[in-house]
Amino acid sequence: MATTPALDWSQCPAVESVPGKRSGAWVFRGTRTPVSTVFENLQDMSVDEVVEEFGVTREQVQAVLQFAAQTAEAPAPRL
Repeated sequence: MATTPALDWSQCPAVESVPGKRSGAWVFRGTRTPVSTVFENLQDMSVDEVVEEFGVTREQVQAVLQFAAQTAEAPAPRL
């Protein structure tokens, strides 16, 4: 089974990684909510429910989803 490489979240302006905050995990900028929360909950929750439940903005969620989709569509680097 092939694995997909981790996304380079440093290229997404809606998130940040701060040493000492959530062990340096990527979180929505200005929050303690991990980016992974969106992907873990979107199967069972709408974007509006994620926004309400986790204290992030619709714009932040959309930016993360768009970034992930664009990154997934990008051609793999040649090795």
